[in-house]
Amino acid sequence: MVRAFLAIELPQELRTTLAPIEQDMKRLLERTVDRHVRISWVLPDSMHLTLRFLGDTADESIEPLCEALEESMSAHQAIPIPLERLGTFPRPQAPRVLWVGPSGSWEQGRDAQRLAALYRAVEACCRAANFAPEERPFSPHLTLARIKEGARQVGQALAQHGLLERTVTVGTLPVEAIVLMKSELRPTGSAYTKLWECPLASSAT
Repeated sequence: MVRAFLAIELPQELRTTLAPIEQDMKRLLERTVDRHVRISWVLPDSMHLTLRFLGDTADESIEPLCEALEESMSAHQAIPIPLERLGTFPRPQAPRVLWVGPSGSWEQGRDAQRLAALYRAVEACCRAANFAPEERPFSPHLTLARIKEGARQVGQALAQHGLLERTVTVGTLPVEAIVLMKSELRPTGSAYTKLWECPLASSAT
């Protein structure tokens, strides 16, 4: 039994670009909020785009899922996701999650439709392998931080500095393969191990 999820890995150059952007935001927020606010920042080396959380997974369930994904993913081509906007969940006034993701205009375009189709295909494979349906809508984003305490203060700081209105220059996340990751909860945080990888078809020319 493993705690597992399906994800898109980040290239190293994207992790390198994210590190100073995250540090600048951290310094800005820490200067604005008081000591009672607790923010847990995600290390760039631990970041990934989660496609589907599987939870505790029996070893015998992994092979049929991987086989289904390999057959399905051969019909999907690589997709570039430009990371250029900061956002929050559930709402800016009292955020619990701070993230970076694509712009609103990208989400209305063709590549976003292709990504949605890819996600639907992944979900179909999971259901066929007897995983419970995912009820939450899919949102392509990278989590930068989780606000543990003081959400309203963080929301006020974000508004004060206009952080959510800024365009950030992070780079492009290439969706070129799906990976199955194992997650282990440790005192220092979650540790991830790649168990399997399924490449998509090459990008359209």
